[in-house]
Amino acid sequence: MRLAGDSGDGIQLMGSQFAVSTALSGRDFATFPDYPAEIRAPAGTTFGVSAYQINLGGEPITTAGDAPDVLVAFNPAALKVSLPLLHPGAVIVLNNDSFTARNLTKAGYDDDPRDGNTLDQFQVVTADISHLNFEAVRSFGLSKSESGRCKNFWTLGLLLWMFDRQLEPVEAWIRRRLAGKPTMRDANIAALHAGHAFGETAELSASLPQVSVETAQMAPGEYRSVTGAEALALGIAAAGELAERPVLFCSYPITPSSPLLHRLTRLQELGVGTFQAEDEIAAICAAIGASYGGMIGVTSSSGPGIALKTEAMGLAVSAELPLLIVNWQRGGPSTGLPTKTEQSDLYQAVYGRNADTPMPVLAAGSSGECFDMAVEGIRVAMRHMTPVILLVDGYLSNASEPWLIPVIESLAPIESRPVPELTGDSNPEMLAYQRDPASLGRPWITPGMPGLVHRTGGLEKDYVSGHISYDPDNHQRMTEFRQAKVDAVAGFIPDQAIELGDDSGDIVVVGWGSTYGPIYQAARRTGASFVHLRHIHPLPPNLGELLARYDKVLVPEMNNGQLATLLRDKLGIQPISFCKVSGQPFLISELAGRIETERKGSAS
Repeated sequence: MRLAGDSGDGIQLMGSQFAVSTALSGRDFATFPDYPAEIRAPAGTTFGVSAYQINLGGEPITTAGDAPDVLVAFNPAALKVSLPLLHPGAVIVLNNDSFTARNLTKAGYDDDPRDGNTLDQFQVVTADISHLNFEAVRSFGLSKSESGRCKNFWTLGLLLWMFDRQLEPVEAWIRRRLAGKPTMRDANIAALHAGHAFGETAELSASLPQVSVETAQMAPGEYRSVTGAEALALGIAAAGELAERPVLFCSYPITPSSPLLHRLTRLQELGVGTFQAEDEIAAICAAIGASYGGMIGVTSSSGPGIALKTEAMGLAVSAELPLLIVNWQRGGPSTGLPTKTEQSDLYQAVYGRNADTPMPVLAAGSSGECFDMAVEGIRVAMRHMTPVILLVDGYLSNASEPWLIPVIESLAPIESRPVPELTGDSNPEMLAYQRDPASLGRPWITPGMPGLVHRTGGLEKDYVSGHISYDPDNHQRMTEFRQAKVDAVAGFIPDQAIELGDDSGDIVVVGWGSTYGPIYQAARRTGASFVHLRHIHPLPPNLGELLARYDKVLVPEMNNGQLATLLRDKLGIQPISFCKVSGQPFLISELAGRIETERKGSAS
């Protein structure tokens, strides 16, 4: 189902509440909030359309779906943008009141699409949503604009009737959210009930049937609906618990990274502090300062902000301090497409710093997996005493799915190299750089530890003592050591597993990040093998041997072929790139079609 309208129509709120209703009903689901890139595009225009898509059912759901079966369009622009996406036979619910001559012109229609044959292949249901909503809230004495802000709940009531859902959870949410505004609270509740009653009494069953969706078969446990930003925030807090250290998150607002800051500010009782810096450089330097002081330093941004942070990343590498850097990727370059998703920063994460400054790079594949990868990122940072980049993207930030809440006691503690004990003949400067033979991580010695005063900083240091050193041989050794430290991460990575399919054959699809969902479904549909990477740099040690078992390696990604380049660089293979850089996620049909095309090419 796809909901679409203007930015001010409450589309995202309506969609998120329908997602909560879906979760409570025991169905599996995945969502895709699609925001306009403009801060406030002119109302009624196609580039100002805000949309929310949700795929729900009893089968395993990993994407928000390709072609919606149901569209709710609040205005002509929403209809025009969404119409090419629909299945023939899809149900379209239109707000009649918005189809004025002015709105049709702004949407680029010469004629009213309701009158010609444009909609002949669909089941169209028209309703005077704006008027019916206004009548439902008339008694509350609201202004015209205030009344209009209730129509999303009127429509939500209609959808809850259509999918046979209970009104009470949404009503309870309204009461909590608008407790301080009793008039708006009661008006929205009245609108919700009016929309539901309209579905019951308007004899719509022929054109707008109630939909029965099977209950999903899911592993036992306690679930909640979670977005990527929520899961990542919880993962960072959980990592602090597992490491028994406080967390300081330092950030500067930027789309689509900002929701992580908003979520973490609510977790102070879990030992998480937040700091909104005056710019990106100050944010990462403050996080490095937190790590120097013994806290878990975390910072976050999107591609343009990550570019500003790169010099400070080198400082953290040189000082051998743990740090988690979260990159919420978006369309670029420059300001680019701030609200649209992309996997545009893999080169930047792996290669994008001055000199030889290697860092481990991880990537989360789903909203729920953001929790696991946040824990893993901090685990790697502390074990190897290095900054770590975690790649996520704009799609995962706002997309939601059911998430099995983990039992914190079942997660392994996070440890760093123990601080050495002083003896009578100890040299504290040498103790500070006695690195673990397996991880090459040094002890996390913080200011104030008696007898362990030592030097660290951004200038090149002596391998043994940490003193400033300009010796050529020492610099050679330190450069090789920094690479060896990142290479050592591979020794702690489990062997790469196959998500779906056979362990050898004609084709394997390799994905990373948020491409997981559509590739999973395309592989199921075509019977192809599927490998998904969560450790990007270094790669899992068995990956080269695994991929060599297949005739072709297809790499779909939302950039111009960055993972394919990395696989050529590190493994010496020749993968086939399948690139999409439209600001939109892959469709299952796109991937399935390309898999079949490659198979036919092999057969010929």
